[in-house]
Amino acid sequence: MSALSHFDLQGQAHMVDVHDKKSTHRIAIACGRIEMLPTTLALIQQGTSKKGDVLGIARIAGIMAAKRTSDLIPLCHPLALTRVAVEFESCPGGATGPDCVRCTATVETVGPTGVEMEALTAVQVALLTIYDMCKAVDRGMAIGGVRLMEKHGGESGSFVAVSATIT
Repeated sequence: MSALSHFDLQGQAHMVDVHDKKSTHRIAIACGRIEMLPTTLALIQQGTSKKGDVLGIARIAGIMAAKRTSDLIPLCHPLALTRVAVEFESCPGGATGPDCVRCTATVETVGPTGVEMEALTAVQVALLTIYDMCKAVDRGMAIGGVRLMEKHGGESGSFVAVSATIT
């Protein structure tokens, strides 16, 4: 068996066969952040963006992205998701660093394969949506720190990131 599951013994890319895997409750939590100017964070917090409710629209974008992950990532299985939650936390920077908005996506299913890619995709698209909605006032925003924080369910068991905080 190949060390990378999406390649066969000849090195050819293929979709992993999950028909023999047991359906279990699976959950993945991913996080990331978008750094911005203090004035941009204030605009988001006050809800005065010309494009509307930045975080509300970004939340919907993240949920939609999780549902469409298999359309974006070539070898992902289409999954029947049972839950997608996208949450935001405003983080004024000050002496600790730049202002930012942190995003956390929690995705769940009952099935033969995990939802890590769906959680990571939800975070990325939610953060990209914030960028899109605020780029007119702050083109210097930077997305970073996107990573899997937790994963539970399936044969490989649980994974919890060593550091539960995003810097």
